[in-house]
Amino acid sequence: MIMAQTLFKLIKQDDPNSQIDVLAPDWSLPVLQRMPEVSAIIAMPVRHGEFGLSQRIAIAHKLRNKGYTQAIVLANSWKSALIPLLARIPLRTGWLGELRWGLLNDVRYLNKKSLPKMVQRYAQLGLDSSQELPSVLPPPKLLAPADTVAEVLNKFTINTSKPILALCPGAAYGPAKRWPMEYFAQTAKQKIAAGWQVWFFGSNQDSIVIDNIRGQIAAETLSFAGKIDLLETIDLLSVVNAVVTNDSGLLHMAASLDKPLVAIYGSTSAEFTPPLGPKSKIVQEELPCRPCFKRECPLRHLNCMYLIKPARVMAALEELEAQ
Repeated sequence: MIMAQTLFKLIKQDDPNSQIDVLAPDWSLPVLQRMPEVSAIIAMPVRHGEFGLSQRIAIAHKLRNKGYTQAIVLANSWKSALIPLLARIPLRTGWLGELRWGLLNDVRYLNKKSLPKMVQRYAQLGLDSSQELPSVLPPPKLLAPADTVAEVLNKFTINTSKPILALCPGAAYGPAKRWPMEYFAQTAKQKIAAGWQVWFFGSNQDSIVIDNIRGQIAAETLSFAGKIDLLETIDLLSVVNAVVTNDSGLLHMAASLDKPLVAIYGSTSAEFTPPLGPKSKIVQEELPCRPCFKRECPLRHLNCMYLIKPARVMAALEELEAQ
């Protein structure tokens, strides 16, 4: 969803008066609230993997009289293109996907080599089929209003007098995307010794991992895992001084806030979903077995993560601080 903001920005650059409404899952709505390009947000009640034909028909009927001139379908599934057709939106744009002839009438054919990144594939759909993608794309940039930032800082009685390192050790996809817990702990200890404070971010599912890491650190740290919503996450990340994170949604959120960021990639690849912020460092191990895109290491050694020692991440942080 964060990468889709680049598409929204391109549309607004071409026509500042355009109205962009976004139909999206409930969980992503707070992120959209922080995108000034978005005029309205429409909750998608059908869960991922569900067909929910009656619900899709109901949404389409609500959209039918809104006067939309174009629908851009970012997902590649057949069912994702059904609502724009039922809503009778005249121009329906998307990649060919699952043989969506008839559902889409502005079908694009994806060349993965010429558009290797997800953000490029999204952005291209905002252009006419004959237009070339700009060499420089506008990066995502989420807003963190000063008043809401102040509210969440006050809510948790947070002191920001010391520089803050944010650690994001979770990854819902699986353990092959997680840098070792002991490495996160070593990094935290070094920054605390240098006068920094450490905050942990993640979902409630990441609490066990975060508690394990915090248990290896003698000094006090803060964990917001499972305690804050997405809007509060954006606001708190906006005040940190640096971020170390696995390949996760928090990576892209921090990058969209222009945070100095060290992104650690294991089984996945930065070629497809790199951080798009201007102050990002990618750390990954060049091995013949990666990227495998597996949830767990099929070779059972997880060298793509274990060979990335904390010293490399610390060096990347120091480079960012020197910029």
